[in-house]
Amino acid sequence: MTDESRPVRLSPVDLLGLGLVGLRTRPLRAVLAALGIAIGIATMVVVVGIPASSQRALDHQLSALGTNLLQASATFDQVTQKLPPVPEDAAAMAARIGPVQQTSAVANTHAKVRRSDRIPPEQSSGLTVLATRGDLLPVIGARLTSGHFLTQGTGALPVAVLGDKAATRLGITEVTRGEPAPTVWLGNRWFTVIGVLAPVPLAPDIERAVLVGWPAARTWLAFDGHPTVVYARTQESQLESVRPVLAATVFPENPARIQVSRPSDALAAKRIAESTFSSLFLGLAGVALLVGGVGVANTMVISVLERKREIGLRRALGATKGQVRVQFFTESVVLCLLGGLTGVGLGVFGASSYAAARDWPATIPPAAALGGVASALVIGALAGLYPAVRAARLTPTEALATP
Repeated sequence: MTDESRPVRLSPVDLLGLGLVGLRTRPLRAVLAALGIAIGIATMVVVVGIPASSQRALDHQLSALGTNLLQASATFDQVTQKLPPVPEDAAAMAARIGPVQQTSAVANTHAKVRRSDRIPPEQSSGLTVLATRGDLLPVIGARLTSGHFLTQGTGALPVAVLGDKAATRLGITEVTRGEPAPTVWLGNRWFTVIGVLAPVPLAPDIERAVLVGWPAARTWLAFDGHPTVVYARTQESQLESVRPVLAATVFPENPARIQVSRPSDALAAKRIAESTFSSLFLGLAGVALLVGGVGVANTMVISVLERKREIGLRRALGATKGQVRVQFFTESVVLCLLGGLTGVGLGVFGASSYAAARDWPATIPPAAALGGVASALVIGALAGLYPAVRAARLTPTEALATP
């Protein structure tokens, strides 16, 4: 075969231009076909983005319920009828566990709480006086409704912070700046109330307690320095691995005297929700892609039927079967790529708008956006394969004879 009789080899740029011929000559059909795949991809992004945003909002709500909080509590010895002497640095020891992120501790001082020194000791309020440190609030997810919490400076002074229920029982529901601070009688001394806590769902015992600084409890309440409860926030994924070793870490001498709380029911609910949402993502995305792929395949088959004369003329002028096949294959891929990019943009906008309207954090998984474009390319390749092969099989005489 001479060089003159050999078919011309087309460059990638020529193939792209050839694939765009059908799109340029039939813009309305191209737009409608691209719109079909765009709607399919947009649907996929939306059905992934909206549940992902909802799941993230749900995760935040469930995390607020203490899904990663463990509580190690000392239990009474049935023989001595006393609490075990947990080391004072038990919280620091728990913090050395790799996945543990935050720790704090409280201790029951066994002091009596009275609204006034005129009230007999046997008529105390039934509230608990807990020694604590300034790092307690972030660990248990607590906040103040008024006043301020204990600090390194005030922890050594005779000052106290009231839990929500303790404040109600004592009749001190707020601390107002500029007015004389209320006081309570703890043990045998007046303590000034400097703050009131909001309800603490993660630690109900704190709500019924009066909190004082660790050094102040030693000085005025005969506190022995041994904590009774250690709180530990861990990496959620490592919660089950931390729980078995927490007791032995905070009290190596006798771990049996330490009771560690089981993982929150909210954690199980969170993981069930994640599994449910993942199944929903896959199902809805698959349906959306199937609809889009069928639409593109239908468009390309019809395009081959309508352009038989064009195919015949190109074959008569020397176009090879491979060139015709690549033309229609490229046209299908480009059509789906344009639809895919448009669909991803529409899907991101739609999902973000819906999340903003529901006050959810907008979450579009990168895999959804990249997967949308990749899916469009795959759909274009699969949808254009049969029409391209069918077009290439047409002989010039057969194609030109089509009315």
